[in-house]
Amino acid sequence: MTDTAPTRVGFIGAGVMARAHLELMLARPDTTVVAVCEPSAPAYAATAELFDHHGLPSPPNEPDWERFLEVFGPGLDAVVIITPHAFHFGQASAALEAGLDVLLEKPMVMTADEATELIATRDRTGGLLVVAFQGSLSPQVREASRLLRSGELGPILNVSAVAWQNWATLTEGTWRQDPAASGGGFLFDTGAHMLNTISDLVGEDFAEVAAWLEDDGRPVDIRAAVMGRLASGALVTMTGCGRAIPSCHSDIRVFTTEAILRTGIWGETLEIQRAGQARLRPVRSVAGMPVWEQFLNVRAGRIPNPSPAEVGLRMARLWDAIRESAAGGGNVVRLPAAATAVPERIADAVAS
Repeated sequence: MTDTAPTRVGFIGAGVMARAHLELMLARPDTTVVAVCEPSAPAYAATAELFDHHGLPSPPNEPDWERFLEVFGPGLDAVVIITPHAFHFGQASAALEAGLDVLLEKPMVMTADEATELIATRDRTGGLLVVAFQGSLSPQVREASRLLRSGELGPILNVSAVAWQNWATLTEGTWRQDPAASGGGFLFDTGAHMLNTISDLVGEDFAEVAAWLEDDGRPVDIRAAVMGRLASGALVTMTGCGRAIPSCHSDIRVFTTEAILRTGIWGETLEIQRAGQARLRPVRSVAGMPVWEQFLNVRAGRIPNPSPAEVGLRMARLWDAIRESAAGGGNVVRLPAAATAVPERIADAVAS
C-alpha cells in the first residue's frame, strides 16, 4: 500500500453494521469498494441504494463467499468481514490465505482453538488481522491500558463490569438467537464487548473462572454472571442482563492499589480517581478515529494494531471457560498455566 493508491476492499456481509461502515468509507478518496458478498437480496438492495446516494455505481455482488474470494480476491487489498459469528473463522482464514488483509467484526472467532489456528494462519501468510472491537479501538481504552501497564497505578486488585440491554426482544427471530450461527447469546454478542475490553485492560489470561448463564426460555443465554481470578491474583466480576428495559449501557471499574479507573465496554468514557482525590475525574485522551481509518493507518505502519488477534485469543479462552463452567452448574474451571503466558512483543503492542 502507498499513500496515493486507494485501498481496494471487498465486503463479506452487507447487513446493517456493514452499511454503517460503508457510509463512512464511500466518501473517502483513499478507499475503493470493489465488490460485496451478500446472499440476502434485500440487504444487497439497501447496499446498492447507499452507493447510489453517494453517486457511485452499485458494486457487483457474489452471494457465495468462497466464490467471492476466488473471483474478486486477486483484485483486492483487503476484505471486511461482517457475518454471523460462526462464519468468522473460515472466512477470515480463507481471506488471509488469499493474500488479503482482514478487518474482522466481533467476536473474532467461536473458540480458543479457532483463535490459535487463525493466529497461525496470519503469521504464516504475513497478513494483517484487525478485530473491529470498539473497546480496543477506543482511545480511552488504549489510554487506560497504558496507565495500567505503566505501573503508576499499582497492581490491579479487582475489576467489576456490568452490561445491559433489551437484547432478548431486539434480536428475537434473528440469527443472533440461533446457537449454531451465533455461538452464544447476549454475553457473546453485546456482552462480547465486555469480555474483550476486560481481556484488553487486564493484559493477562484468567487462571480460574466460574459462570452461570440463564436462557430464560430462549435458545441462547440472556443473563449471565461470571467470577474469575487472574494469574496475578486479581479478582474479576462480570454481569450481563439481556432482558433490561429498553436501554443499552455498561460500566467497568478497575481497582488498583493507587487508583480507580472507570470506563465502558465500548471505551466510551474514561475517568480516574487517584489516591487522595475525592472523586472520579475525566482523563484527557486523543480524539476517536473511525474503524476503517484505524485499519488503514495500521496497514500503512503509522500506528500499532490496537485490536490484534492476541486479545481475541485471550477473550476466546475466557469464553471457553465460561461455557464450560456454566455447563457444569457454575463449577470452577481452571485454565492451563501455559495459557496465561503473553509474549513481550504482544504485550507491548497491545499496550501501545
